[in-house]
Amino acid sequence: MTRIWFNHWFRTAYSLIELMKQGKENVYIIGSHSCEYSPIRTVCDEWYCEEELPEEEYVEFCLSFCKKHSVDVFVPHRCMTAIARNEERFDAIGVKLLSDDHKKLDLLENKSESYKFFADSKIIAVPDYITVNTAEEFAAAYEKLNGKYGNVCVKFVKDEGGQSFRRVTPKTDMFKGLHHYAEAALSYKMLYAALSTCERFDDLIVMPYLPGCEVSVDCLQTDGGFIMLPRYKGSAHIEKLFFDEEILAMTEEIIKKTDLQYPCDVQFRYLNNKPYLLEVNARMSGGLPMTCAATGVNIPALALQKLLGHGCPMPVFDKCEKIFSNVELPVIVK
Repeated sequence: MTRIWFNHWFRTAYSLIELMKQGKENVYIIGSHSCEYSPIRTVCDEWYCEEELPEEEYVEFCLSFCKKHSVDVFVPHRCMTAIARNEERFDAIGVKLLSDDHKKLDLLENKSESYKFFADSKIIAVPDYITVNTAEEFAAAYEKLNGKYGNVCVKFVKDEGGQSFRRVTPKTDMFKGLHHYAEAALSYKMLYAALSTCERFDDLIVMPYLPGCEVSVDCLQTDGGFIMLPRYKGSAHIEKLFFDEEILAMTEEIIKKTDLQYPCDVQFRYLNNKPYLLEVNARMSGGLPMTCAATGVNIPALALQKLLGHGCPMPVFDKCEKIFSNVELPVIVK
């Protein structure tokens, strides 16, 4: 039996763990989170509450945890890149990481560097962007890109889940905004004022706002080729599986250039009917369970087989459009 540890994953990892249990490998799942009552605990065989620790201390905690609980496979989410940098130390105690090489993770975590890396490709469309570190640099970048595209957005180059994403508007009607759900938008004046409070700040990327549909492609490199499962991320959690040749060509080029070996999520967004690369996440996506359900392709189980050296065959599946969604069901945590 393979003992597998998932650390501090988001809620939809509940379904990722279920999918891994449905595979060919005999698995025993250990879960942990800083939230004691995360619903993930209900699908784990063992559960532990984590402390909040600085990155270096957390890596030491992970090594100790793996030894104490006889972990065979570690599926990191929290501090994934720092953990990957210590792959040799985990390997020395018999722990395999379901994660790609830290050099690839370092590149892909930095949106500015990853855009630069992909920019020389004739296939991959990278959006226009400017990286800034001061309020004055932001003002100059905004003037240039807003004049060219009419819509601008910003986000820090190191960001997960779009937490720092903001669409920049000429002005914000705060009263009118009360009649709608809050959106990630700030007026130019408000953002400039916020940035002006720091003499210098971490790399912030300024780029055109891409108003079209967002596409997420769940991927895995197998022994027989690339699994690439694209889905439109629509409103109200309604999504569509589709196989657009342009999206598939760009995704395949991205996987070839990075040589990512384990599950990844490639995101695009449209501007004037053209898809542009948003980002590459070198981990299983939150929407992966829906993609697996729509196609019958069990990416978590296949990735585990690959990591354990038991082969990773290219699955056969119908490449047809499907509309799907998910529903939240109550779970008794304790």
